[in-house]
Amino acid sequence: MNKYFKSLLLALLLVISVNPQSQHTIMSYNVLNYPGSDTTTRNPHYRTIFESIQPDILIVQEMQSQAGVDGFLSNVLNVSSSGYAAGLFINGPDTDRAIFYKSNYFTFISNTPIQTTLRDINEFKMVHNFTQDTLLIYVVHLKASSGSDNEQRRLEEVTELRNHTDLLPTGTFFIVAGDFNIYRSSEPAFQKLLDQSSSGYFIDPLNLTGSFNQSSFAQYHTQSPRTRSFGGGATGGMDDRFDMILISQTISDFNNIAYINGSTLAYGNDGNHYNDSINSPPNTAVGQQIADALHNASDHLPVFASFSFNGVTSVELTSFTALIEGLYNGSTMIPDTIIIELRKSFEPYALVDEVKMLLNQNGNGSGRFYTAVNNTPYYLVLKHRNALETWSAVPLIFTNNQLAYDFTTSQDQAFGNNLKLVGDKWCIYSGDVNQDGFIEAIDLSRVFTDNIEGVQGYTATDLNGDNFIEIEDVNIVFRNSISGIEIKRPADD
Repeated sequence: MNKYFKSLLLALLLVISVNPQSQHTIMSYNVLNYPGSDTTTRNPHYRTIFESIQPDILIVQEMQSQAGVDGFLSNVLNVSSSGYAAGLFINGPDTDRAIFYKSNYFTFISNTPIQTTLRDINEFKMVHNFTQDTLLIYVVHLKASSGSDNEQRRLEEVTELRNHTDLLPTGTFFIVAGDFNIYRSSEPAFQKLLDQSSSGYFIDPLNLTGSFNQSSFAQYHTQSPRTRSFGGGATGGMDDRFDMILISQTISDFNNIAYINGSTLAYGNDGNHYNDSINSPPNTAVGQQIADALHNASDHLPVFASFSFNGVTSVELTSFTALIEGLYNGSTMIPDTIIIELRKSFEPYALVDEVKMLLNQNGNGSGRFYTAVNNTPYYLVLKHRNALETWSAVPLIFTNNQLAYDFTTSQDQAFGNNLKLVGDKWCIYSGDVNQDGFIEAIDLSRVFTDNIEGVQGYTATDLNGDNFIEIEDVNIVFRNSISGIEIKRPADD
């Protein structure tokens, strides 16, 4: 290992020790009467889902028992990733709510049930390990079905919630998430949640108004990913926005805990499956294997949102665009996570901060940095599980704590013009499977071997994002390896 890489590794270790991750994903998922009698069938589908997106906090509805909590933790979450723990489970009336979390980021404090005439609403109290900020997560599973009687039941349930949140001290950070079973913004229960006549109100970050079950809201629908009946649950195709995450004013105002604007997503919903099953090809959001897993696991899609912790002093990458060659078909990109690093503009280009970001099908994302300084130049560095590390052409400056950058518009947006033209967009090279800065024979060998062995799933050797390692993945690496593609950065000048 040369001196540069030694110093880079040391800098990275120092930053990790003093600058823990401060942006976190919270996911809500109705897991359809888990465990039921078919976990052997459903657990592999859940593992596929969580291999590709690993929330820092997961809250679920329709958890039936402590055995279900234990099984989901050990047979799903800690197989797909590691470090998950479960909060206290309380077996209340009807099906129940549960919480899972990454224990290196959060500590579980308590589970307090709020009784209603049907199911309890649970208040989960969580503390962020590094900032010591407390977040209250209210988890609901409101009365199902349409009709005035059911609407009244939902109103009664959220009234119990508001009776509680209206008494919270000023400055409390809280959200509500779950399966609301609400059909339109004018429904009394929804209006009660948003009612600002007292302090415990919630805000819909998506600000949707009207009947949710119409085609214009297709990208926000979470039920049902199925059009046929099997294994219980609802059918009918994607046409309802039942699953939501709503936030308090304190969080909306970007305080120590803050909602990341535009981060709410119904996972797997590409907006092209209105009244259809989510796995009807093609699914441009997640690919076929994950779409199949979402279809087979539950009758809901999970919904997630990102939040920053200790966000008072920060700069924001308000608009970032990049396309990964292997995931991009010339029109849209299969969404995937990347890491964006900020590095100093002078040798040894020390790491200042980093953020994990989800790029959507248009290659767009955003993120905040908490140790960067306004009006100071930094290089942006993009990293991805199987793409070539790519640096911005020049150091960039946050002005008024904001910055926008787009790698796709010109080859000279990357240092050393290190981009590949696909259609009319410039893309990040794919194929650096072992992340050593070179696309070469060893990367080709790994992809070829996994192709021969029939490897599947969210792996570094799946370059085109379809969760199968096949000849197209081999071809991508081969084309770039014979062209001698390698990392280009100022340190190499």
